[in-house]
Amino acid sequence: MSPYPKRSALAQWQSDQLHRLVAALLPENAFYSEKWDEAGVPRKVAAAHQFSRNFPFTTRQELLEDQRAHPPYGSNLTYPVGRFTRCHETRGTRGMPLRWLDTPDSWEWMLRNWEQVLRTAGIDAKDRIYWASSFGPALGFWGAFEAAARLGCLCLPGGSAGGAAQLRAILDHQATVLCCTPTRALRLADIAASERIALDAQPVKLILTSGEPGACIAATRARIERAWPGARVTDHYGMTEAGPATFECPARPGVLHVMENAYYPEVIDPTTGATVEPGGIGELVLTPLDRPGSPVMRYRTGDLVRPATEEPCECGRHDLALEGGILGRVDDMTTVHGVQLTSSAIEEVVYGFDTIAEYRLHVGQSGAADDIRLRIEPTRDCADPSAVARQLEETMQTALRVRIPVTPVPPGSLPRFETHARRRTTEPAL
Repeated sequence: MSPYPKRSALAQWQSDQLHRLVAALLPENAFYSEKWDEAGVPRKVAAAHQFSRNFPFTTRQELLEDQRAHPPYGSNLTYPVGRFTRCHETRGTRGMPLRWLDTPDSWEWMLRNWEQVLRTAGIDAKDRIYWASSFGPALGFWGAFEAAARLGCLCLPGGSAGGAAQLRAILDHQATVLCCTPTRALRLADIAASERIALDAQPVKLILTSGEPGACIAATRARIERAWPGARVTDHYGMTEAGPATFECPARPGVLHVMENAYYPEVIDPTTGATVEPGGIGELVLTPLDRPGSPVMRYRTGDLVRPATEEPCECGRHDLALEGGILGRVDDMTTVHGVQLTSSAIEEVVYGFDTIAEYRLHVGQSGAADDIRLRIEPTRDCADPSAVARQLEETMQTALRVRIPVTPVPPGSLPRFETHARRRTTEPAL
């Protein structure tokens, strides 16, 4: 018998939690009281599907406008500010950051979720975990660090140290787990090569990534694992507004499970808001079920996902499975001749070439086929960059059903990213 709850049990749990959550917000939460009054929604949730049908979405823009109108934290607070003990901010890479408050109870809820992520990845008290980043104001790995300490792990913060210093610390401490973005893992390997720091016998056995898409892309995962011999890559997705929401399936690499004991997830068409059927691509919508002090209800994350077609999963879980993890951002998706191009689909093809060190995708404002260009930077030992460019064009046309012109550029000429990569640009390709 499977140890995991069936779909019917998950649905009943979510319905009960949604009913309790809505009751807790009214009338104390000014933001949702006003929002739901204007929408004319019912004050009770009989079932999760009724919640999806009757309650409106919440968008980042709404929350930003609310915080501008009611500084510094907005009106989306169910309790007086004195009950909150933690404040975090979104990274703000797309404009003004959001501020987010947590109570001791909601922080405890997030730590339990992170413990589930860590245990599922195979992490236990024997591990030494190195965080190769400065945490900053974003929620990021703060919860992961504290949850790992509760599991008994030795936790090693890398802070703002340079790449060479972080590599030496990993080796000196004999860290068995590395936590960072996929970009940081690859950047550290590049620095190791340039500094002649050998990673052949490095101690890291697991690389837990978060903060951006990438590690669920097979070619990117393979590239990271080649750069860190002996290490296995596992992915995680979460956000400051919603908290730690997923863990990677232990049976199917590249598949993320939403923790449905903690979240009510939906996948919608970004344009119409209609539910996307399994196998399609849509926008992930999340409702945290036990963060009542600073809630987000039916929050449009802006992240593209593909819900799996089979349930239960091979691992026995009925939790929503996202094939390929996070595929990209809604505002980064380009449609050419009816073909949807996501950042992950392009990266999958490009990083399948060992002779390509870096790339840059240029998408014009029109989004037309003749307005898309790809520049690639070959590795220094690449014998024929022009041949690689031609082969990449052919491979993309076969895999993506779209022709994208590819131009090689000299080694070292494209920008490098330390933690979060932004390889898509609207600047003209020179």
